[in-house]
Amino acid sequence: MTINKFQGKTKEEAIEKAKKALGDNAVIMNVKEIKPKGLFRAFSSSTYEVTAAMEEKEPYINPRSVLQNPKGIHDNINLAADEKIELSKLVKSDKEAVKPAVPVRPVIKSEQVKETEDNNDEKNLEKRLDDLSTMLEEKLGQTKEADAAIPAKSSSVEELDFVRILYSTLINNEVHENYANQIIGEIEQFIRPGNSVDVILANVYQKLILQFGRPHTIDLSGKKPKVVFFIGPTGVGKTTTIAKIASKYKVEYNRKVAFITADTYRIAATEQLQVYANILDAPMKIVYSAEELNDAVMKMSDQDLIFVDTAGFSHKNATQREDTKHLLDSLQPDFHKEVYLVLSATTKYKDLQDIVDIYKEISDYNLIFTKLDETSAYGNLLNIKLYSKAGLSYVTMGQNVPDDIEVFNTQKIVKQLLGGK
Repeated sequence: MTINKFQGKTKEEAIEKAKKALGDNAVIMNVKEIKPKGLFRAFSSSTYEVTAAMEEKEPYINPRSVLQNPKGIHDNINLAADEKIELSKLVKSDKEAVKPAVPVRPVIKSEQVKETEDNNDEKNLEKRLDDLSTMLEEKLGQTKEADAAIPAKSSSVEELDFVRILYSTLINNEVHENYANQIIGEIEQFIRPGNSVDVILANVYQKLILQFGRPHTIDLSGKKPKVVFFIGPTGVGKTTTIAKIASKYKVEYNRKVAFITADTYRIAATEQLQVYANILDAPMKIVYSAEELNDAVMKMSDQDLIFVDTAGFSHKNATQREDTKHLLDSLQPDFHKEVYLVLSATTKYKDLQDIVDIYKEISDYNLIFTKLDETSAYGNLLNIKLYSKAGLSYVTMGQNVPDDIEVFNTQKIVKQLLGGK
């Protein structure tokens, strides 16, 4: 993995430098505004610093050679996250609350460590966790050079406790146990002399950033108009999501937008979208068949973006599923289309698996998650990303149009999965 920082006068300039150096598949891990300091700061402009990463194909590492030469495997990785991650909320009154069920690949403890844990009472455990949180806050903001200055020490109760805390945090955030075990399994190699908890946490942070990948937003390049379909189950908020995205492109980017609705099943669905169209002074058409779709798109060919609202249906309804597939497939190849599957973050993981499997039969898609304000556990965002292999795009967190929507913020979501704020 290659991680570098790039600076520019604007955020866009810094990101462009990162992509030029690392390629278009570079993952933007952090964007930070650097404000001028000193006497003349009022006359100077802020600059922007972007931290970007590129996952490299990892060579096979012989476990025997690792044990013989544990030094230097991560010498080329900046182990410091640019934002602080707090773990103080993980302290529980019940000692067993921070000791989850042993994962598939448990950390093997010596008898001496086990005896030490048995002798520690609840008060001492909480103090140790408080000290651990303070240490992480101090060290996660340091540079690579500062990390290199940390003296080597043997794996201790602190590191072993931290692994259990990390596993418990992921499970409490509803990360599926298979993925949580995979993460724990990958960090076991870092529990060795010289690698303390800050190294473990930094590596997990970076791995999760890369697993989520770079968010995909609507691509405005190419021939106009771009036809953007929104598909998904009933009640996930497709129509409101369309209005939010359309408002952003209309108001902030001065793009010409139009609406088409094929949702003629739901009562008042067309009226709801018509209200948003009137507010944005945008044309809207209702289509009742796949044949009418191309006529409507043709009449709106002077627009930049055409947003198509489809009927929501149960993923078990085969008839409506085929109707939606026929609608998407019927768009003439002269028009460029994108498809977004809208999901609720409050849906159970098993149901989400069924949904993404069924909709994969309809079309390839990117993911939009709604209702983040209705849950405090974001594990399903990681679960479905890894399960479906689809790209993440936008998230919504309320009903306000156009405010309660943003491009998927990988850095923020990873921090929350790890117990941060």
